[in-house]
Amino acid sequence: MSGDVDTVDPEAVRERIDAGDDDFDLVDIREGDAYEDGHVPGAEHLTVDELEDVVAERDWSEEVVVYCYVGQTSVQAARLVEEYGNADAVASMDGGYEAWAEDVEPLANAD
Repeated sequence: MSGDVDTVDPEAVRERIDAGDDDFDLVDIREGDAYEDGHVPGAEHLTVDELEDVVAERDWSEEVVVYCYVGQTSVQAARLVEEYGNADAVASMDGGYEAWAEDVEPLANAD
């Protein structure tokens, strides 16, 4: 746990993706260039500003996983989704994209 926000290990996210589990929203909140350079497969890109604009109106999945560069900004973003979104469970990916890129698997490059 990071404060009052749950965290999820990048390996657990990979296992869900590999199993074809699409019952959760995976949100990359890094800047656009970083997302275009590489991202977790299936991740949707929303900057923090965009997230703030849509969080209350959006129809979220029951579970949401948010990640950033190293897992710090995503904690605040997860709190935002917990407070204003309609998801049942929200988590920040522990270690962010850096942990994913180093420990899990190759990048999914943008088209």
